[in-house]
Amino acid sequence: MGVESILFSFSSDSQNNPVPQSIMKQFSLGVLLATLLSGAIACQPSPSTDESPSSSLNELPGEGIEVQAVHTNDISDYFSTAIINKGLERLGYEIEESAEVTPGILFVALANKDVDYTAIHWERLHNKFYEKSGGDEKLDKVGAIIAGMVQGYQIDKKTAEEHNITNLEQLKDPEVAKLFDSDRDGKADLAGCPPGWGCELAIEHHLDAYDLRDTVEHNQGAYALIISDTINRYKQGESVLFYTWTPLWVGELLKPGKDTIWLEVPYTALPEEQGNISETETTVEGKNLGFAIERIMITANKEFLAANPAAKQLFELIEIPLEDINAQHLKIREGEDSLEDINRHAEEWIAQNQDLFDGWIEEALQVESKN
Repeated sequence: MGVESILFSFSSDSQNNPVPQSIMKQFSLGVLLATLLSGAIACQPSPSTDESPSSSLNELPGEGIEVQAVHTNDISDYFSTAIINKGLERLGYEIEESAEVTPGILFVALANKDVDYTAIHWERLHNKFYEKSGGDEKLDKVGAIIAGMVQGYQIDKKTAEEHNITNLEQLKDPEVAKLFDSDRDGKADLAGCPPGWGCELAIEHHLDAYDLRDTVEHNQGAYALIISDTINRYKQGESVLFYTWTPLWVGELLKPGKDTIWLEVPYTALPEEQGNISETETTVEGKNLGFAIERIMITANKEFLAANPAAKQLFELIEIPLEDINAQHLKIREGEDSLEDINRHAEEWIAQNQDLFDGWIEEALQVESKN
């Protein structure tokens, strides 16, 4: 099973090809030997029940079952998945290489059973993708792996203080917007969100809700490239405007309060697919940042969960502290950014939290033994 089945399908015809006589003779001899051996074994005394415990008692719940996760192509998304996969391996599952797609395709792949689970479901931000892919009928949000996620808009602190900028709505003023105009087209350049991500929907909604279309340009593309360019321009003394979130390595290089400030929004306005979100739910330390404080969920295909209660229990139990995610993201920024590095980070995290991790495995195994 793999995500490539979204794009490709295969068929095979059944042809009765003639079998060479030499192979038929070998086959006949094999059948004869097998029959004689079977008869010999049948004549042996059967072992007692006490001396031959059922092999099923020693089997792990995941034996013979392949599992495939899915996440975006942002390497920072893989850490949580790597920890979960190592837990699934302890339960006996065979782990296939994770698939990488945009959030919109990710939920379609889950609903179609092309993949089994994801550990990067932003509960509110990705809700439109979740619902359009079948929602609760096909999928299930089974565990909050990370809580307390914050997101919003930042500008450099120097520009904020020199021009008394505290609110995104101030960018409606063309003179304020020009402060962040790096390509000299008369509009502020917002380092934003890649196409197909949940944050793209929210940012585009904000540009309309706050009447910013005439003065703000939403620059999109690979986030790592866009934000790296933004950081370089900041280091050169330019004014910068960008979307970001926590946990993310960006906050280690451009520290809020020291290098940047969070911008407030005039009021809470988010796509209706995210549900009824109050101002309280978008306010952090007294500032309305315009985005809901988030949880990242483990979400899986409903049929997979029904057939794999041990895996479901593991998904429900796993939690990773926000500070641990931040620390791992900093390692990525410092150059430890290969899949081998991320897997090593996961192993190190498990070793540092061994008792907790072993407890999750034990609880998952107990659930399986009751079924």
